[in-house]
Amino acid sequence: MHPRAMIPLDSRLARWAPIPLRLIVGYGFMEHGFAKLAKGPEAFAAILHALGVPAPHLMAWATILTEVVGGLAVILGAFVALIALPLATLLVVAIFTVHLPYGFSSIKLVAVTAAGAQFGPPGYEANLLYLACLAALVLGGSGPLAIDGLVRKRRAANSRKRRD
Repeated sequence: MHPRAMIPLDSRLARWAPIPLRLIVGYGFMEHGFAKLAKGPEAFAAILHALGVPAPHLMAWATILTEVVGGLAVILGAFVALIALPLATLLVVAIFTVHLPYGFSSIKLVAVTAAGAQFGPPGYEANLLYLACLAALVLGGSGPLAIDGLVRKRRAANSRKRRD
């Protein structure tokens, strides 16, 4: 019997669990960054200025670039442990500067009208979910089909060559 056949099916499938996390978290960050770009970085800088953030234009661009580049890095599984820190910082800052007064729930149904559902401002629930996903990727690894895995394999091969 092949050794791989002796591993329970759930263990063989579990190694793939980081992929959906990478895809949705990475896409989510990229989508938020692209939305800020589409509205114009000046519009986001004005929001940051109203919140009292220092150097709002610089911070607007730093946020947008962190979301777009960081989101792509998460999708590719590239340097996830490194990029998770600035991404988590954005999430925590957003919780305390924007979402906290609105409570936990991300969905606040206010009314249903002929025009459709009307929602209130989102709470910090989604931010916590993103933070949990980033923590899972950092602690559990980026999984298969990740640049982090390729880098790790290359380093291991180079260290074996040095020992020989």
